[in-house]
Amino acid sequence: MALKTKVREYREKAGYKQSELAEMVGARRETIVHLENGKYNPSLKLAMDIAKVFQVTVEELFEFTEDE
Repeated sequence: MALKTKVREYREKAGYKQSELAEMVGARRETIVHLENGKYNPSLKLAMDIAKVFQVTVEELFEFTEDE
């Protein structure tokens, strides 16, 4: 399974820098970079914190897809 994320899309739409989002959710900027690139699976707490920033559900931001 692969994780698809819309974090970058929501972050850019909100006008936040990666470092700003990281600070808001108590993470490092590098974590946000890897998350946006699909190279990091967030903890449930981090996923929920990010969803709260954008006022959306976790399911709206993250989706697991079958590997092809």
